[in-house]
Amino acid sequence: MRTTVGIIGAGPAGLLLARLLHRAGIDSVVLEGRDRAYVEHRQRAGILEQGTVDVLRAAGAGERMDREGLRHDGIELRYDRKRHRVDFPALTGGRSVTVYAQTEVCKDLIALQLKEGGPLLFEAEALAVEGADTDAPSIRFRHEGREDVLECEYVVGCDGFWGVARKAIPTELTRVFERTYPYAWLGILADVPPSHDELVYARHDRGFALLSMRSPSVSRLYLQVPEGTDADSWGDEEIWDELERRFETDDDWTLDRGPITQKSVTPMRSYVHEPMRHGRLFLAGDAAHIVPPTGAKGLNLAVGDVVTFAKALSYQKDTGSAELLDRYSETCLRRIWQAERFSYDMTSLLHRAPGATPFEDRMQLARLERIAGSRAAETDLAEAYTGFPFD
Repeated sequence: MRTTVGIIGAGPAGLLLARLLHRAGIDSVVLEGRDRAYVEHRQRAGILEQGTVDVLRAAGAGERMDREGLRHDGIELRYDRKRHRVDFPALTGGRSVTVYAQTEVCKDLIALQLKEGGPLLFEAEALAVEGADTDAPSIRFRHEGREDVLECEYVVGCDGFWGVARKAIPTELTRVFERTYPYAWLGILADVPPSHDELVYARHDRGFALLSMRSPSVSRLYLQVPEGTDADSWGDEEIWDELERRFETDDDWTLDRGPITQKSVTPMRSYVHEPMRHGRLFLAGDAAHIVPPTGAKGLNLAVGDVVTFAKALSYQKDTGSAELLDRYSETCLRRIWQAERFSYDMTSLLHRAPGATPFEDRMQLARLERIAGSRAAETDLAEAYTGFPFD
């Protein structure tokens, strides 16, 4: 097989890249190791920044998102039994975010790719990227019981942290920056309408909690728990009781309970791999960077990466200049490090570290009071949450 761009991974990054390239008249092939049902049902991020929403619309993938997604114009911060709403449009010139699950984004992009785009091969396991530093890189993969080779002009690894793409970059050429946090998120899906119409981020002496949603009838909630926690060690009523404690306020707000349909534990880490390019191999999304979920940045960073690559390759096609491709890593990393900074700030602001001292507790409360009392501090949060520019 031969194509211009070989894409490893049919998550939202790989699928969106294939869509953007198709609309630019550039052919591609997408290889995905899992089957279609798995890709369309794995639970991941659910918050789309304004820029991500705009890109999906421009790519012709926004119809169902606009119909079923939930636009949110703010978030609520809770601390010390207080409530403070951050009004995004008022602070950012009209920007907002949209609640629309990654599973739904993938369903929309898969349907478009199969209808209009180039080949999308499920259960096609990428085994290695070869010749990344040559003019003719290739992807060795296994599909339908036999090995094959996809010959490319460019390879983009959208295959996540455990994929093969990053392994093709010599370790002596790389730098890795990472931090592992001593806590995790216990997440639940529950068949109950959300108890608030926007996301609620709660800082409590017992630990962080987040009230989110997947739809008007399905709630998504999280509790800070110790690293290594087994989700099944928490009973359903125990989870609801703990959520009630951490969301407590001085008014009459109540948390509605319902049947819990899914439990999982998400570890917390920050990770950046530099550079994001080696020869004609480019990394995108979790293959190059991971953020703790507090800032809702993971999916949106991946979108920024593939938008940057698609623009750079289109520019080369139109002008013959590789200038933007040569700056791919530098361009992406500027945005990535700002998102890493914001995600770290939100995480340290709202989570209680093991062994935290009374001084550290008071510092968290002082930072939250600053956000609630300063338009400048509040604007900084709102601008970061709704998204840094892709360019």
